[in-house]
Amino acid sequence: MHLLVSVRSAAEAAAALAGGADIVDAKDPEAGALGAVPLEVLRDINATVGARRPVTAAIGDAIDEAAIEHHARAFAAAGARFVKVGFCGIANATRIAALAAAARRGAVAGSAGRSALVVVAYADGGDAAGVTPLALVDVAARVGARGILLDTADKHGPGLRTLIDREGLARWVARAHACGLFAALAGKLTADDLPFVRAAGADIAGVRGAACEGGRAGRLTADRVRRLASWNHEEVLL
Repeated sequence: MHLLVSVRSAAEAAAALAGGADIVDAKDPEAGALGAVPLEVLRDINATVGARRPVTAAIGDAIDEAAIEHHARAFAAAGARFVKVGFCGIANATRIAALAAAARRGAVAGSAGRSALVVVAYADGGDAAGVTPLALVDVAARVGARGILLDTADKHGPGLRTLIDREGLARWVARAHACGLFAALAGKLTADDLPFVRAAGADIAGVRGAACEGGRAGRLTADRVRRLASWNHEEVLL
Protein backbone atom coordinates (compact mmCIF):
# COMPACT_ATOMS: atom_id res chain seq x y z
CA MET A 1 0.00 0.00 0.00
CA HIS A 2 1.29 3.44 -0.90
CA LEU A 3 1.09 6.45 1.42
CA LEU A 4 -0.20 9.65 -0.18
CA VAL A 5 0.37 12.87 1.76
CA SER A 6 -1.49 16.05 0.87
CA VAL A 7 0.59 19.25 0.98
CA ARG A 8 -0.19 22.90 0.38
CA SER A 9 3.29 24.28 -0.33
CA ALA A 10 6.76 23.39 -1.54
CA ALA A 11 7.99 23.45 2.06
CA GLU A 12 5.39 20.87 3.06
CA ALA A 13 6.30 18.81 -0.01
CA ALA A 14 9.91 18.73 1.20
CA ALA A 15 8.73 17.58 4.63
CA ALA A 16 6.55 14.87 3.09
CA LEU A 17 9.52 13.62 1.06
CA ALA A 18 11.78 13.66 4.10
CA GLY A 19 9.21 11.63 6.01
CA GLY A 20 8.95 8.96 3.34
CA ALA A 21 5.69 9.73 1.52
CA ASP A 22 5.19 7.59 -1.58
CA ILE A 23 2.98 10.15 -3.35
CA VAL A 24 2.87 13.92 -2.86
CA ASP A 25 -0.57 15.42 -3.36
CA ALA A 26 -1.11 19.16 -3.91
CA LYS A 27 -4.21 20.39 -2.10
CA ASP A 28 -5.40 23.49 -0.24
CA PRO A 29 -6.93 22.23 3.04
CA GLU A 30 -8.64 25.56 3.62
CA ALA A 31 -10.67 25.21 0.40
CA GLY A 32 -12.59 22.00 1.05
CA ALA A 33 -12.03 18.31 0.44
CA LEU A 34 -10.63 18.90 -3.05
CA GLY A 35 -9.38 22.48 -2.76
CA ALA A 36 -6.92 23.31 -5.51
CA VAL A 37 -3.65 25.10 -4.83
CA PRO A 38 -2.70 27.97 -7.17
CA LEU A 39 -0.88 26.82 -10.29
CA GLU A 40 2.33 28.56 -9.25
CA VAL A 41 2.26 26.61 -5.98
CA LEU A 42 1.81 23.35 -7.87
CA ARG A 43 4.80 24.24 -10.05
CA ASP A 44 6.89 24.89 -6.93
CA ILE A 45 5.76 21.59 -5.41
CA ASN A 46 6.59 19.75 -8.61
CA ALA A 47 10.03 21.38 -8.76
CA THR A 48 10.70 20.35 -5.15
CA VAL A 49 9.62 16.74 -5.68
CA GLY A 50 11.16 16.34 -9.13
CA ALA A 51 11.23 12.79 -10.39
CA ARG A 52 11.53 11.27 -6.93
CA ARG A 53 7.80 10.76 -6.36
CA PRO A 54 4.58 11.17 -8.33
CA VAL A 55 2.79 14.48 -7.78
CA THR A 56 -1.00 14.51 -7.82
CA ALA A 57 -3.35 17.47 -7.59
CA ALA A 58 -6.91 18.05 -6.42
CA ILE A 59 -8.78 20.38 -8.77
CA GLY A 60 -12.19 20.56 -7.11
CA ASP A 61 -15.72 19.38 -7.82
CA ALA A 62 -16.76 19.63 -11.46
CA ILE A 63 -19.77 21.66 -12.53
CA ASP A 64 -19.06 22.77 -16.09
CA GLU A 65 -17.39 20.65 -18.78
CA ALA A 66 -15.38 23.44 -20.38
CA ALA A 67 -14.18 24.72 -17.02
CA ILE A 68 -13.08 21.34 -15.67
CA GLU A 69 -11.34 20.47 -18.94
CA HIS A 70 -9.45 23.77 -18.77
CA HIS A 71 -8.46 23.21 -15.13
CA ALA A 72 -7.34 19.65 -15.76
CA ARG A 73 -5.23 20.74 -18.73
CA ALA A 74 -3.58 23.53 -16.73
CA PHE A 75 -2.79 21.33 -13.71
CA ALA A 76 -1.46 18.51 -15.86
CA ALA A 77 0.76 20.97 -17.71
CA ALA A 78 2.04 22.27 -14.35
CA GLY A 79 3.27 18.80 -13.41
CA ALA A 80 0.41 16.78 -11.92
CA ARG A 81 0.69 13.09 -12.78
CA PHE A 82 -2.92 12.62 -11.73
CA VAL A 83 -5.72 15.16 -11.38
CA LYS A 84 -8.43 14.37 -8.83
CA VAL A 85 -11.98 15.51 -9.59
CA GLY A 86 -15.19 15.18 -7.56
CA PHE A 87 -18.85 15.61 -8.47
CA CYS A 88 -20.47 16.72 -5.24
CA GLY A 89 -24.25 17.10 -5.45
CA ILE A 90 -24.64 15.81 -9.01
CA ALA A 91 -27.29 13.10 -9.10
CA ASN A 92 -27.09 12.00 -12.72
CA ALA A 93 -24.53 9.39 -13.78
CA THR A 94 -24.65 10.50 -17.40
CA ARG A 95 -23.83 14.07 -16.37
CA ILE A 96 -20.99 12.89 -14.16
CA ALA A 97 -19.60 10.81 -17.01
CA ALA A 98 -19.59 13.84 -19.31
CA LEU A 99 -17.77 15.96 -16.73
CA ALA A 100 -15.26 13.19 -15.97
CA ALA A 101 -14.58 12.65 -19.67
CA ALA A 102 -13.92 16.39 -20.06
CA ALA A 103 -11.47 16.29 -17.16
CA ARG A 104 -9.69 13.32 -18.67
CA ARG A 105 -9.39 15.09 -22.04
CA GLY A 106 -7.83 18.07 -20.33
CA ALA A 107 -5.36 15.98 -18.35
CA VAL A 108 -4.22 14.09 -21.42
CA ALA A 109 -3.97 17.21 -23.59
CA GLY A 110 -2.09 19.19 -20.97
CA SER A 111 0.63 16.59 -20.53
CA ALA A 112 0.95 14.91 -23.94
CA GLY A 113 -0.61 11.80 -22.43
CA ARG A 114 1.52 11.63 -19.27
CA SER A 115 -1.26 12.63 -16.85
CA ALA A 116 -4.43 10.75 -15.97
CA LEU A 117 -7.72 11.19 -14.15
CA VAL A 118 -8.70 10.04 -10.66
CA VAL A 119 -12.43 10.16 -10.00
CA VAL A 120 -13.42 11.04 -6.43
CA ALA A 121 -16.45 9.56 -4.65
CA TYR A 122 -17.69 10.76 -1.25
CA ALA A 123 -18.68 8.34 1.49
CA ASP A 124 -20.65 10.98 3.41
CA GLY A 125 -22.78 12.43 0.63
CA GLY A 126 -26.05 10.91 1.82
CA ASP A 127 -29.03 11.74 -0.36
CA ALA A 128 -27.13 14.65 -1.89
CA ALA A 129 -24.52 12.30 -3.30
CA GLY A 130 -26.83 11.33 -6.15
CA VAL A 131 -24.66 8.53 -7.53
CA THR A 132 -23.38 6.00 -4.99
CA PRO A 133 -19.64 5.37 -4.57
CA LEU A 134 -20.09 1.89 -6.02
CA ALA A 135 -21.91 3.20 -9.09
CA LEU A 136 -19.21 5.82 -9.55
CA VAL A 137 -16.64 3.05 -9.99
CA ASP A 138 -18.40 1.99 -13.18
CA VAL A 139 -18.53 5.60 -14.41
CA ALA A 140 -14.80 6.03 -13.77
CA ALA A 141 -13.96 2.91 -15.73
CA ARG A 142 -16.24 3.90 -18.59
CA VAL A 143 -14.59 7.29 -19.13
CA GLY A 144 -11.04 5.95 -18.97
CA ALA A 145 -9.98 7.12 -15.50
CA ARG A 146 -6.86 5.51 -14.08
CA GLY A 147 -8.07 5.29 -10.51
CA ILE A 148 -10.83 6.12 -8.05
CA LEU A 149 -10.65 7.65 -4.57
CA LEU A 150 -13.23 7.24 -1.82
CA ASP A 151 -13.01 10.25 0.50
CA THR A 152 -15.17 12.37 2.80
CA ALA A 153 -16.58 15.72 1.73
CA ASP A 154 -17.13 17.12 5.23
CA LYS A 155 -13.81 17.30 7.03
CA HIS A 156 -15.60 18.32 10.25
CA GLY A 157 -17.77 15.21 10.20
CA PRO A 158 -17.03 11.52 10.77
CA GLY A 159 -14.10 9.84 9.06
CA LEU A 160 -14.22 7.11 6.46
CA ARG A 161 -13.75 4.31 8.97
CA THR A 162 -16.84 5.44 10.89
CA LEU A 163 -18.95 5.74 7.76
CA ILE A 164 -18.22 2.41 6.07
CA ASP A 165 -17.21 -0.91 7.62
CA ARG A 166 -14.28 -2.97 6.39
CA GLU A 167 -16.47 -5.39 4.46
CA GLY A 168 -18.15 -2.53 2.61
CA LEU A 169 -14.82 -0.97 1.77
CA ALA A 170 -13.44 -4.32 0.64
CA ARG A 171 -16.37 -4.75 -1.75
CA TRP A 172 -15.81 -1.25 -3.13
CA VAL A 173 -12.06 -1.85 -3.60
CA ALA A 174 -12.71 -5.21 -5.25
CA ARG A 175 -15.12 -3.59 -7.69
CA ALA A 176 -12.52 -0.94 -8.57
CA HIS A 177 -9.90 -3.60 -9.21
CA ALA A 178 -12.32 -5.65 -11.30
CA CYS A 179 -12.85 -2.54 -13.45
CA GLY A 180 -9.10 -2.08 -13.93
CA LEU A 181 -8.79 0.92 -11.58
CA PHE A 182 -6.47 1.51 -8.66
CA ALA A 183 -8.37 2.16 -5.42
CA ALA A 184 -7.46 4.91 -2.96
CA LEU A 185 -9.04 5.55 0.44
CA ALA A 186 -8.95 8.78 2.45
CA GLY A 187 -11.13 10.75 4.82
CA LYS A 188 -9.71 11.73 8.22
CA LEU A 189 -7.55 8.62 8.35
CA THR A 190 -5.25 8.21 11.33
CA ALA A 191 -2.30 5.89 11.90
CA ASP A 192 -4.69 3.51 13.66
CA ASP A 193 -6.84 3.38 10.52
CA LEU A 194 -4.05 2.23 8.22
CA PRO A 195 -4.42 -1.49 9.08
CA PHE A 196 -8.14 -1.11 8.32
CA VAL A 197 -7.36 0.45 4.93
CA ARG A 198 -4.79 -2.20 4.10
CA ALA A 199 -7.17 -5.01 5.08
CA ALA A 200 -9.73 -3.58 2.67
CA GLY A 201 -7.22 -4.09 -0.14
CA ALA A 202 -6.65 -0.43 -1.02
CA ASP A 203 -3.68 0.50 -3.19
CA ILE A 204 -3.28 3.98 -1.65
CA ALA A 205 -4.04 5.52 1.75
CA GLY A 206 -4.37 9.32 1.67
CA VAL A 207 -3.70 11.50 4.72
CA ARG A 208 -3.51 15.16 5.64
CA GLY A 209 -4.53 15.80 9.24
CA ALA A 210 -2.62 12.79 10.59
CA ALA A 211 0.57 14.24 9.09
CA CYS A 212 0.09 17.68 10.67
CA GLU A 213 0.58 19.29 14.04
CA GLY A 214 -2.74 20.90 14.87
CA GLY A 215 -4.89 18.89 12.49
CA ARG A 216 -5.75 19.28 8.83
CA ALA A 217 -5.11 23.03 8.71
CA GLY A 218 -1.96 22.78 10.82
CA ARG A 219 1.72 22.39 9.99
CA LEU A 220 2.76 19.22 8.19
CA THR A 221 5.93 17.71 9.66
CA ALA A 222 8.40 15.13 8.46
CA ASP A 223 8.25 13.34 11.83
CA ARG A 224 4.51 12.76 11.58
CA VAL A 225 4.82 11.55 7.99
CA ARG A 226 7.70 9.31 9.04
CA ARG A 227 5.59 7.63 11.72
CA LEU A 228 2.87 6.89 9.18
CA ALA A 229 5.35 5.67 6.58
CA SER A 230 7.19 3.53 9.12
CA TRP A 231 4.01 1.73 10.07
CA ASN A 232 3.31 1.03 6.41
CA HIS A 233 6.86 -0.26 5.85
CA GLU A 234 6.62 -2.56 8.86
CA GLU A 235 3.38 -4.00 7.54
CA VAL A 236 4.98 -4.71 4.17
CA LEU A 237 7.84 -6.54 5.83
CA LEU A 238 5.38 -8.67 7.78
